[in-house]
This record gives sequence, structure tokens and C-alpha cells, in this order.
Amino acid sequence: MLHTLDPYAVRLWGDFGIRWYGLSYLAGFAAAYLLIKYLSVKGLTRISSSLVSDFVFTVALGTVVGGRLGYCIFYSPELLTRVSDRFPFWGVLAVNEGGMASHGGIAGIIISCAWFARKHGFSGLHAMDLCALTGPIGILFGRIANFVNGELVGRPCEKALSWCVKFPQDIFLWPRSEPQKMLALGDAAQAYGVTKERWHELIGNYAYRRDAWREVEGLLARIVDGVQAGNQKVIEAIEPLLVLRHPSQLYEAALEGLFLFAALLLFWARPRKPGVIMAAFLVIYSVVRIIGEQFRMPDAHIGFQALGLTRGQWLSAGMLAIGLLVWVAVSRRSDGKVGGWYRS
Repeated sequence: MLHTLDPYAVRLWGDFGIRWYGLSYLAGFAAAYLLIKYLSVKGLTRISSSLVSDFVFTVALGTVVGGRLGYCIFYSPELLTRVSDRFPFWGVLAVNEGGMASHGGIAGIIISCAWFARKHGFSGLHAMDLCALTGPIGILFGRIANFVNGELVGRPCEKALSWCVKFPQDIFLWPRSEPQKMLALGDAAQAYGVTKERWHELIGNYAYRRDAWREVEGLLARIVDGVQAGNQKVIEAIEPLLVLRHPSQLYEAALEGLFLFAALLLFWARPRKPGVIMAAFLVIYSVVRIIGEQFRMPDAHIGFQALGLTRGQWLSAGMLAIGLLVWVAVSRRSDGKVGGWYRS
């Protein structure tokens, strides 16, 4: 199956519009607000109903800031020091380059919860429990948006499974990873008025001339746009060149979203000491993330690391250890239990 989904829910002009990725964040925060509001109204949380909107806004800010800084620190540290004369000027703010890191987002959530709880005089661990309970909903929407964007793609399918997908976005990596494939895109380039001779000339100068680099990058973007727009000439030219891949984004949506949410709902069914739900989130998320990454390609500029694992798997292993330690620590605290679906 060829991936032809458009990342824009509404394209206003050029590359400006409303993306499904942004809407996924809004949907996740809206779902978190509604669930926490319900728990507050029913007296099943220590956060008063009047504070719920401020709490969700604070956590949303922590998620976005932590997620972006996490990506820059863990995956592309050069963005931290890169400054240019073009908007948005600082590499950290160029969210179109790499996006967000879930591990950084989790760290941002923990920090924002601790700050908000301290300010309003209730348990920070309980605030983190609420985020842990509602977080998988946002992860579910986010992973689906990753699939729509054709990013964070899966590893090649060893067998031609019926649900495997060909992602046209693969061609953005070819100039560096598989330059020999670039020449085969001549037929697709012809759909935009570029002769094969001109295309071969551009490929030959790609690494040496900035004008050639810009023209090639622009044509690659137009080819992907053409696939998403249903241009049959472009589709026929590019589809045979693409590799079938696991839709790992959807695997992760099921594991990190649906499965994790269902597991935490079961944990929340009975009152627990503050911090137990958060610890359970860290442990279960880490395990399912390690599993899901087995079907996902590592970041192209990082590749596989020690023991053949990805950067995400190593970060998850560290989070798993932290989660287990936190679980032991909070279980030994003398705090009263909170949560559950019914008042005791």
C-alpha cells in the first residue's frame, strides 16, 4: 500500500496551514482536560475543579517545551547552538526539523507538575499520576499523526505483509543514504518539467552547488506533494522504487496509546498511594516503547547503537530503571491513598 495521506488538515497556501500533527496535540490536551475535570467533579482527585484548566495548560506548556528540548538534547544537539538570519532564527525553534521527543516531553510534564503542585499546595506525585493516566490518549493521537505525516517510519518488512506501507517521504533520505536511487527519480521529475538530462545534472552537482541542492530538495518535496495529491504519473514513477515498511507508528499507537491507557485505567480502579500510577506509566511505557522500536527505523543521522538497539530503546531502558525505583520509593511512603473510580 502506498502512503498518500496529506499532513495538512487544511492547507491555506504553500506550506502554511493547519496540520494533523498540531491538531493531535490539541485533541490530546482536550481529552486530558475532560477526564481530569470529570475526576474532579466526582471528588476522585485532589485538584479542585477551578484549577483543572490552569493545570492542563501548565502541563501542555511543559510537554511542548520538554519535548522540543528533549529532541535537541537527545537527538540533534547541534540545534541548541545553531543561529541563523532566517526565521525562526534559533535551531530549537525550528520545529519542522526533527520535531519532538517523547522522553523529553515526559520530563517536561514531571517538572511542570512539580511546579504547579508546589504553587497550589497539593501533592506533586498526585499531579503526575493524573498526567500519567491521561497521557496515553495524547500519545495515541500523536502516533497516528506521525503516520499521517509519513515520519518515524518502520523498518522494511521481511515479508510482503498486506498491511505494510510504502512511504514516499523515504526519498528525502536518498541523497545521503542511497544516492544511486536518485537517478531513478528522473521520470517523476519529468512530471514537473525537468528533463532527465537536467535531473542527472542536478544530482551530479547536488553535493557541490547550493543552487543544485535547493532545486533537488524542492523537486523532492513536489514529488511527495504529487503523491499526496494523487498525481498518477508521479505515483507510477515512484512507487516501484519504494520499500515496503512496517507501519510502526500505528503499532506504537496501539502499544503506547491504547494498551497503556487500558493498563493504567485498571491501576486507577483502586485508590493508590500518590506516585504509583506515574511509576506504572514509566515502567509500562518503557517496556512497550522498547518493543515498538523493534519495528521502527532509528533516526537516520544516529542509526543503531550499542547491542543493535536504537537511541529510543536505550532511553527507555534508563526510564524503566527509574520507574522501578520510583515505584519502590512511593510504595514505602506513608501518604494516604487517592484515586479509584468511586468514592470510598
